[in-house]
Amino acid sequence: MTVTNGLYTIQIEMSDGGRGRAHGIIVLRDGKIAGGDSYFYYTGSYTADRGKWRGELVTTEHTKSSGALPLFGGREVTCGFSGSYSANGAQVQGTALVGKTSVLFHAKLQLQSEF
Repeated sequence: MTVTNGLYTIQIEMSDGGRGRAHGIIVLRDGKIAGGDSYFYYTGSYTADRGKWRGELVTTEHTKSSGALPLFGGREVTCGFSGSYSANGAQVQGTALVGKTSVLFHAKLQLQSEF
């Protein structure tokens, strides 16, 4: 079994190095990642085998937030992650490098539609 190609919802919680959360959508297809939320878009790649996966993701701001300062605001941020997956979802732990600060995060992905 490999990661199911499809559209996923993603819930991200950031901890050490900065606090925050984000909710968005993400597409996983044949080792490629694309997605986003209200303020950022994500691109990247992954490898998967036997229930484990790992990859790299770049987060880029597409819309400025009014009234709040997002942790990643104004920066292109590279994230490395690893975790596990099943037929209908996945989870990851990773590190985002925000300037000179490492931010730990955890994310849950839930499959919404296969393709």
